[in-house]
Amino acid sequence: MGLPHHASAEDRFWYFLSRGICFAVLGFLVLPIFVIIPMSFTAGNLLVFPLPGLSLRWYQNILNGDAWIDAAKNSLFIGLSSTALAMALGTLAATGLSRMNFALKPAIIGFILSPLLIPIVITAVGMYFHFADIGLSGTYLGLILAHTVLAVPFVVITVLASLEGFDNNLLRAAATLGAPPLTAFRRVTMPIIFPGIASGGLFAFVTSFDEIVVTLFLAAPTQRTLPRQILSGVREYVSPGIAAVATLLIILSALLLLTVQLLERRGRRLAGSGHIRS
Repeated sequence: MGLPHHASAEDRFWYFLSRGICFAVLGFLVLPIFVIIPMSFTAGNLLVFPLPGLSLRWYQNILNGDAWIDAAKNSLFIGLSSTALAMALGTLAATGLSRMNFALKPAIIGFILSPLLIPIVITAVGMYFHFADIGLSGTYLGLILAHTVLAVPFVVITVLASLEGFDNNLLRAAATLGAPPLTAFRRVTMPIIFPGIASGGLFAFVTSFDEIVVTLFLAAPTQRTLPRQILSGVREYVSPGIAAVATLLIILSALLLLTVQLLERRGRRLAGSGHIRS
């Protein structure tokens, strides 16, 4: 909320001071991340300032390196698969929970959101022993299921938020007009909550794409994801190629955050206008 036009000089002073402090803290936290970007264009072999020269050689090494390409393909395959599962399961869970009122509802929601609260190392160890017993350790299916468990809470949270002000009379009206439950959900509920589903899906994808701890426990040596490849590169030799990969990931994260903001704006417009797909 902006500053009112009739605000006093003291109010203006504290307004701009608080904004300045917020921007200073934000810059202190974020600016060190962007130091990686110019270092990725170095012509040298070390991450040093000042740069000895500018070059795209490290981006070429990444694009021509089989290890990086394979790791990116694994991350995309696992991330997209777990995101699709998380969107389906999270939407079903949120829809069911929003329509029911019973004593154990808070406990069920807490259980679904528990992967956000339990330390990731404990989750990874538990998944490792369980998946090893059922033969899923070291498989792509095991990684996808594990990442889905970590991603579902984000979809549940965003879809529950989208359903917070949903008018159930719309579904009753659709049923009165002869629409089966599945058709009513597809034509009435889905257009309204879709921004929440898509936002949860983006958070789910980022969670899977960035996951490293569970991957270290469950993945086979040949199933290297991009974070695991970065970790291996840091352990062996911190080359500017790591900075180039980090720069690409920063750009990807910025695009995803921008998409989430656009989806949230669309969701607010739909909620305000009561738009229903005909």
